[in-house]
Amino acid sequence: MFEGSTTAMITPFRYGELDETAFRKLVRYQLNNGTNGILVAGCTGEAASLTLDELKRLVIWADEEIRHHSHHAFLLAGTGTNNTRDTIEKTKAIQALGVDGVLLITPYYNKPSQEGLFQHYREVARKTDIPIVLYNVPGRTGVNLQPDTIARLSEVDNIVAVKEAGGSLDAVSRLLSKTSQVTVLSGDDTLTLPMMALGGKGVISTTSNVDPGRMAKMCQFWNAGKIDEARQMHMELFPVCKAMFVETNPMPAKAALSLMGMVENELRLPLTPVKEESIPIIERALREAGLLEVQS
Repeated sequence: MFEGSTTAMITPFRYGELDETAFRKLVRYQLNNGTNGILVAGCTGEAASLTLDELKRLVIWADEEIRHHSHHAFLLAGTGTNNTRDTIEKTKAIQALGVDGVLLITPYYNKPSQEGLFQHYREVARKTDIPIVLYNVPGRTGVNLQPDTIARLSEVDNIVAVKEAGGSLDAVSRLLSKTSQVTVLSGDDTLTLPMMALGGKGVISTTSNVDPGRMAKMCQFWNAGKIDEARQMHMELFPVCKAMFVETNPMPAKAALSLMGMVENELRLPLTPVKEESIPIIERALREAGLLEVQS
């Protein structure tokens, strides 16, 4: 259902508030370059610093752009928190706006057991009826959703996919050896092609904020059996991907989009703009990829 290239959108700010004009422009940039899906309010979207009202506005704006410019792109929203009750209420509120699915990060800070993770996700699934994408990103949350637990959760009707950002191809192999009932999506941009070789179906990407065309083409080429072409896209994307993680995501992505003239380089505390010495690294990757001349 959520295959191909999905962009984990940055959230543009201007003077501390949501920048609607820039956000809509970014969504159109994605749709014009073949992106299959739009995710608002993931980690890349600074979800932890957004209010529920702001999340609703982002969903509405994205939905309007998709309806106006595309007949195929799907819309996801990040509604996961480290409180199961709050996650259920937030998910219900966003479901009412007509999104196609929600992304639920593993509860952070609490450090639940695997049984606690299982019960958290199962409870949210029971209290809602929207397609759920699990999100495993232990580097941010301090807890790792294990393949056995994901396989158990794949038996729950509306748990349909997992964004796997644990950095382990072994974990992906173990998961896909246990179940075929969940769609595996890469959460590590540089591992997208290797994950697809193992049976993954796409990516939820940070890098595609700045280079949506190549990311979408890489997924399309692989799914069409054009292995050499997919590998070439991977090689062209690789330096851009590395530059997007030279500091904490989404700081480099916002710097890149600012260099491209698409957003202000503004983040919400506790995140700050990248260090001055990181700018040449980002700029070089963009220039070599021909992205500084991109127009939306």
